[in-house]
Amino acid sequence: MNWRGQPLTSHEVIVDLIAATETQSGMKVKARLDKGKYPTKLNVSDEEMASLCLKPHSFHGDWNYTLKHRRP
Repeated sequence: MNWRGQPLTSHEVIVDLIAATETQSGMKVKARLDKGKYPTKLNVSDEEMASLCLKPHSFHGDWNYTLKHRRP
């Protein structure tokens, strides 16, 4: 709800909006920007993908899923 109508103009704005999130039950979110360098354009083989145990969520399971322990 707190993102509605707020332009996402910088990383700081995004992190601050995430950190301002609070649920009705009182859960508060902590957020910080990770400025680490990570490799890009890595290829994952079909075998590696098949070895993952992904459990899709009911809402947009192609985007939202739980990664469980690797299959033996």
